[in-house]
Parts: sequence; C-alpha cells; structure tokens
Amino acid sequence: MSTTIAASSGISGTASALRRLYFVRFAFAIVWAGVMLTMASDLNPVGATLLVLYPLFDVGAAIVDARSSRSTGSPALLFVNVAVSLVAAVAVGVAASSGIPAVLRVWGAWAVVAGLVQLIVAVRRRAMGGQWPMILSGGISVLAGVSFIASAGADDPSLASAIGYAVPGGIFFLISALRLGRSAKGN
Repeated sequence: MSTTIAASSGISGTASALRRLYFVRFAFAIVWAGVMLTMASDLNPVGATLLVLYPLFDVGAAIVDARSSRSTGSPALLFVNVAVSLVAAVAVGVAASSGIPAVLRVWGAWAVVAGLVQLIVAVRRRAMGGQWPMILSGGISVLAGVSFIASAGADDPSLASAIGYAVPGGIFFLISALRLGRSAKGN
C-alpha cells in the first residue's frame, strides 16, 4: 500500500511541476512568436538572436522537466533533448550568417529530432494524463521539421513557418497543462 501511495505522490508531484512548466512554455512560445512576427521576412541580428533563443529555452525547459520527473521514470531522453537543442542553438546561430534557407534547414532538423523525443516521452507518460496534446505536438513537430527543410528551397523562403511552429506548440502546452490539473491534484 505504501508503494501505491508513494507512486501516486510521485505522479502528482511530477504532474504539478509539469503543469507549471507547460504554462511557462505556452507563454514563452506566444510572446516569442509575437516578437518574431515583426521580422519574419528578413533575417536581422534580433531575429537571429530570437531564433537561437528558442532552442536554448527548450534546453532550460528540458532540464526542469528532467529534474521534475525523476520520480516517475528515467529522464534520459530529456537529456538527449538538452544535447540536441544545444547543438541546434549553435547551428542556428552559425546558419544565420548564411541566410534564411540555412536557418530553415537547421530549424527543420531540430524540429524533427526534438519532436521525436517529445513524442516518445509523452507516450511513456500517458498514464500520468494530459499527454495526448504532447503526443500530437511531437508528431506535428516531426512533420513541420520536414516542411521547414523542404521550404528552404523555395524561391522566397520566410521565417513565418517558424512562427507557425511556435504558436501551435504553445497551444498544445497550454492544453496539456490544463489537462494535467487533475493529475496534479492526485485524482
């Protein structure tokens, strides 16, 4: 019986921590997209900085997630996401000097890998509740990443697709946060 109570307490604590994290991720994505919207047609230093900041924020979120979820399973994939997002941030910074097509290729590769990680982590967390939005988001991220890579070859590529990536991703985090409310209360 004490094992059941401890497991329930671990899930409740993890759900509560993830809920807070997901609300923060939603807010960040919406603010980031709003600022990025003003510069989607060309790549200036502020836009390049924002593009590097997005995967760096993902690094921080994955670290918080890994620390929060140690009691409910192995955070190994979250640390994979940390490494992938760190590499993506550096690669986006380097690609920014080559132009929008290079940035879209790097952003796309990152979206594919990070989306796969998100999908696998969410599938493993299904029992916790509130993970279907994360499963969908991970799958959509993979498809969006392929789309970014393909759009890099367009005649006039734009960073607008990156904004289109952040907004739905943020909304999925919001929905998941709201759905985790029940798990966070221990019900």
